Amino acid sequence: MTPNKALVFAKVPTGLPVAGEHVVIKTNEFDQNSAPPSKGFTGKVLHASFDPYLRHRMVDPQNARDGFEPLPVGSVFPNGIIVQVLRSDNDRFTPGAIVVGMGPIQEYVSLSEKEASQFLPLLNPQNLELKYFLGPLGMPGLTAFSALYEIGKPKKGETIFISAATGAVGQIVGQLALREGLTFHGGFNYRDGDILANLKQLAPKGIDIYYDNVGGKQLEAAITCLKDWGRIVACGYASQYSIPPEKQYGIRNTSMIIGKRLTWRGLSVFDDHMGNAYRSRHQEAVGQWIAEGSFTPVLSETNGIENAPQGLVQLLEGKNVGKALLNL
Repeated sequence: MTPNKALVFAKVPTGLPVAGEHVVIKTNEFDQNSAPPSKGFTGKVLHASFDPYLRHRMVDPQNARDGFEPLPVGSVFPNGIIVQVLRSDNDRFTPGAIVVGMGPIQEYVSLSEKEASQFLPLLNPQNLELKYFLGPLGMPGLTAFSALYEIGKPKKGETIFISAATGAVGQIVGQLALREGLTFHGGFNYRDGDILANLKQLAPKGIDIYYDNVGGKQLEAAITCLKDWGRIVACGYASQYSIPPEKQYGIRNTSMIIGKRLTWRGLSVFDDHMGNAYRSRHQEAVGQWIAEGSFTPVLSETNGIENAPQGLVQLLEGKNVGKALLNL
């Protein structure tokens, strides 16, 4: 038997989670020689993704929000993982193959037919580092790509403002914006000074697109600075995730949306007209750009399952630069 350490949701937090209290490591055992489940497979997890949406699931079932199903206390955190197949009872997955999908963040997995159906063979024609398929070539990259083109509709010469531009999605949007000839050449730390004043200084003529990952004060500032017919891509509101609903920041200038004829649209990468519609184009283009060196993946890496609680909490604290992931 082999020790099988897992990242476990131990307790519902009231604010920011604390590593070792709300997020912990627990160890079970795994038999590498055991037969796989019927029509399923067993495997070794190589990389796992940390994503801000996990905070939505760390709530009491009575406080479910935004359509995310609360995680039962004591369960292993599920998220995007890259797995090397060990044993298989499914023709889609051969031993030694590398696959990617949604599964538990732990060292080894034993997946049923239903769980295995969420996995796909990882196609890597450019022979890139596997971890990129949880970042620029994974869900964050596809979210950035599809939302920018489907909702942002960028035009050369326009100006874009991206909140959390150093994050998993924001850093992809920024590089795409530069490729599209958008003005995106300055930045500021939202913790330093007045957000609206900083934005007006950087974009004195206003902005055309706001790619919103954080909500709150940055959203309010963006609405003020958007030009007529501007577009807001509502991807997330990370600044409010760990704040109780009654204490979240209230946007005060939504009346400007009418006068400026703004488009403000939310998204889910899982919608057919989003991820599915842009998947092939995204994989081909971004994969080629990474291979040729004209696109730079930025990663915030945690090494070792024993450090996973700290890695996840640091993401939720906003301390990551680039895509947060775990190397097992």
